[in-house]
Amino acid sequence: MNDEDILTRIQALVEEEHSLRDGTGEGGVPDQARLRHVEESLDQCWDLLRQRRAKKDSGENPNDAEARPVSEVEGYRQ
Repeated sequence: MNDEDILTRIQALVEEEHSLRDGTGEGGVPDQARLRHVEESLDQCWDLLRQRRAKKDSGENPNDAEARPVSEVEGYRQ
């Protein structure tokens, strides 16, 4: 997956997140489980993109970057 593929995936996830937040699910409530999954996937994608850019900037191969597990990505301090 290259940077453009990741950015395309991020855009699709952002659109889905907005749809979930703006739309209504059953009983007028967004699907919280799906929303959480989308948020976690977004965090993973952003992390992978940052890894790839850091590797490229330091002269390493960006293709060596790997998606980290949700448990690791979600544990980062902001």
